[in-house]
Amino acid sequence: MAHQKIHLPTKICPCCGLSFTWRKRWQKNWDSVKYCSQRCRRSKHRLKAYQ
Repeated sequence: MAHQKIHLPTKICPCCGLSFTWRKRWQKNWDSVKYCSQRCRRSKHRLKAYQ
């Protein structure tokens, strides 16, 4: 049985500007997820550095 990953919701990371997709570990708090990784979350005060 193949999984269709094209139907997963996506968001744009405000830090790096890359899109990231839904993960199972974010299932309960997907609405509050803002950053794609811990690295972006730690460097959130440097938002304009990547843009």
